[in-house]
Amino acid sequence: MSEQLTPLWKHFIQAVEEEVKPALGCTEPVSLALACAIAAEQLPGEVTRIEAWVSPNLMKNGLGVTVPGTGMVGLPIAAALGAIGGNPHGGLEVLKGVPADAIARAKAMLAEGKVQVGLQEPCDEILYSRACVYAGEASASVTIAGGHTRVVQIMRQGECCFELNEQPQGEEVDPLAVMSHTSLAQILAFAEQVPFSAIRFILEAARLNDALSREGLKGNWGLHIGATLVRQRERGFIASDLGSEILIRTSAASDARMGGATLPAMSNSGSGNQGIAATLPVLVVAEHLQAGEEKLARALMLSHLTAIYIHYQLPRLSALCAATTAAMGAAAGMAWLLDGRYETIAMAISSMIGDVSGMICDGAANSCAMKVSTSVGSAWKAVMMALDNSAVTGNEGIVANDAEQSIANLCALACGSMQATDRQIIEIMASKVR
Repeated sequence: MSEQLTPLWKHFIQAVEEEVKPALGCTEPVSLALACAIAAEQLPGEVTRIEAWVSPNLMKNGLGVTVPGTGMVGLPIAAALGAIGGNPHGGLEVLKGVPADAIARAKAMLAEGKVQVGLQEPCDEILYSRACVYAGEASASVTIAGGHTRVVQIMRQGECCFELNEQPQGEEVDPLAVMSHTSLAQILAFAEQVPFSAIRFILEAARLNDALSREGLKGNWGLHIGATLVRQRERGFIASDLGSEILIRTSAASDARMGGATLPAMSNSGSGNQGIAATLPVLVVAEHLQAGEEKLARALMLSHLTAIYIHYQLPRLSALCAATTAAMGAAAGMAWLLDGRYETIAMAISSMIGDVSGMICDGAANSCAMKVSTSVGSAWKAVMMALDNSAVTGNEGIVANDAEQSIANLCALACGSMQATDRQIIEIMASKVR
């Protein structure tokens, strides 16, 4: 198989393998839970106390989100559960399979005031968490920075026992570096021509996120948007059509994830909601068209890789809700399934940039499912317009005549002026917990 893959295609596959991974729970609290789990592994006895510090952006995304299996929101319960019952080798699935007694002990530790989480100030890293875990007089600390699972330091009893070597090893390269010199046209050609056997693994995204969606429709998770829309569809208030099915099934997956369901999401760019937004709309359209596994895999690869390509041009966390950019990937995947032309894909993405480019991220919470719903609704509307040869034009707002330039304009806003927006959002949210 390898001889059939061009160097560029190999880089694309590596990028997807790096950025599309299972994650149980919101990835920011999970990142802190992982730091705590690794620190606890260094200790000889039972955890008695936790002190942690996180970056403002990690705090923003941890204040209001439910930690799986606990029915509680916030970073302290994530920290306690990670230290007491987390798998230090589990990555983004650090909280997978945590036993009930560990949850009870974590809640007791919180009730006793033995878990403190504060802001790391100043902090140059967008993604940063430092956890100091105690077992009596013994202590260990772990710092994660620059990525949800990127451990940069481990300390035990004040002595450093691990420090990430920043020097590149031999020919080692960043698997995402290819995104800085690629194009949508190259991504489309890859999705259409790469051997199916090389991308079959992306079907796992459909399996995991569909299971999460089904759970969201069964239970009373989060804002239960998907389940609510099903009931309103049964009452005749919304149509029973492909568009409503996309909204319902995608929203339901986000409901379950944000509501604390103990099922993993297949994430994209470090976010379960982005993975959901890039997966479910494509899956629903593929099912409607009765597409086979290969067609679905190619559409999912186009969607996820487009989402990665756009997100690579953004800060890892920002004031821009990245469910919107992940749904631009879904627009590409749906447009390809329905039409197959690059022009249709480009028009759909440009229309979305003209539609939902101003949506802010005000932290991870149940309301994220609303934003996921809005984003995939915009994607479907943009695809329907593109199929009719209609799109937001380059004469309007930040949209350019070229889809690549439209994306660059959107990302320039997120990297520039929206940084001030992010600071104000964090100030507003921090005032709620003072």
